[in-house]
Amino acid sequence: MTEILSILLYIQIAMCAACLWRIIRGPTIPDRMVGIDIFGILVVGICGIISVQTGKAFILDIGIAWVILSFIGTLTLAKYLSGRKLNE
Repeated sequence: MTEILSILLYIQIAMCAACLWRIIRGPTIPDRMVGIDIFGILVVGICGIISVQTGKAFILDIGIAWVILSFIGTLTLAKYLSGRKLNE
């Protein structure tokens, strides 16, 4: 079981590298934001895999906090790109 989790962890890390490439090379701001969102999802997956491997549940709390911050960032950027102010 741990071999499969290790392989999944390495695959997730490789996909994070691909997302970082999209964040750096993204031609537009929405492309970069999609890369950041996918990167956040992958980080939560990595937190889940590490939590299962180590048996420490607090790592899942880190993943949940990451998801909440990513969601708030996505909403903020969407509102900015629509041309409205943040207090509207």
